[in-house]
Amino acid sequence: MLTPSYTIPALPPPGLEETPAVLRALAQAHRHLAELKGRAASIPNQGILIDTLAMQEAKASSEIENIVTTQDELFQARAFPENPSSPAAKEVALYADALRHGFSEQHRLDGLLTNTMIITMFQMLKRTDSGFRATPGTALKNDQTGAMVYIPPQDANAIVAHMNALEIFINDDAIGEDGIGGRGHSDLDPLVKMAIIHHQFESIHPFPDGNGRLGRIINVLYLTRTGLLDIPILYLSRFITSRKADYYRLLQSVRDTGDWEPWLLYMLRGVAETAQETLRLIEAIHGLMAGFKQRLRADHARIYSQDLLNNLFRHPYTRIDYVQTELTVSRPTATKYLDELAEGGLLTKHRIGRNNYYINHQLVALFGDGAA
Repeated sequence: MLTPSYTIPALPPPGLEETPAVLRALAQAHRHLAELKGRAASIPNQGILIDTLAMQEAKASSEIENIVTTQDELFQARAFPENPSSPAAKEVALYADALRHGFSEQHRLDGLLTNTMIITMFQMLKRTDSGFRATPGTALKNDQTGAMVYIPPQDANAIVAHMNALEIFINDDAIGEDGIGGRGHSDLDPLVKMAIIHHQFESIHPFPDGNGRLGRIINVLYLTRTGLLDIPILYLSRFITSRKADYYRLLQSVRDTGDWEPWLLYMLRGVAETAQETLRLIEAIHGLMAGFKQRLRADHARIYSQDLLNNLFRHPYTRIDYVQTELTVSRPTATKYLDELAEGGLLTKHRIGRNNYYINHQLVALFGDGAA
């Protein structure tokens, strides 16, 4: 039987300090998060950001686990869940579904982030009805060399006990009347707590698979729990993807040395840089929406509505039935609207099987690799 090579610490970890370097990094991260939160509120329909940015976070988080898809495959999987264009795209779409479910449940439970929610998200992500690991034998190895890197807890009862302690730690923040998270019983800044929570979850490694992706979902849900964001839109996995070697090295370094500062600085830098990048993306979406609105009013005044504009940005690949449902119009009317916009150059019309779909190419281009 495998023996764990790292003792999971009590929470908060003994000896952890918010050093001067960490405090400076915290100031930067909080400033940029506040800017992102404020600007996101200017988008008239928050579902636009939740749906589009959740898909981008899902794509980047899955790439860390070598699950790679294109924007075209991703948005096709979203538009046609019954017929995804690739297995990888389906995996990414499941991640986005799990994130949205977690956020919805968190809202229903007044901000709580529970183990029941985490297990349900795992079940959605992996299409299973199982829960925490119950069978020993899990070990993490280097992808290139095959060398053993880390052995997480093996005993099923210990895994449950560690996850129960983590659940308490996650939810002990003092939430003020304004919805902003305060320092909980541990007296740690919420962003420091986020970094600790992520490390603790990855070290417990409670599931047979999908722990990395679930840990990154927990990151952004924790930020909404503490009021640092209103909606789960921080695109943090892109930062980790671009610095994956550092991510794994620093995760293990804490286990080997007990020195938390480099890990905290890495995560805080990730929050600050990602907040700035996400802010720029939201600014670009806002500007593109304004341009679309102007063109709709000028060239398609007869069919213009705010609901139509929202539909074109909530669904980068939209369908006739989406417009029919969201605008409460007949199918012929929805078809006429989309065909008119395609003829006017605002959308491009495509076909898959017997179904037409319409791409907002300018919006998709903001996300990186374009569409077919």
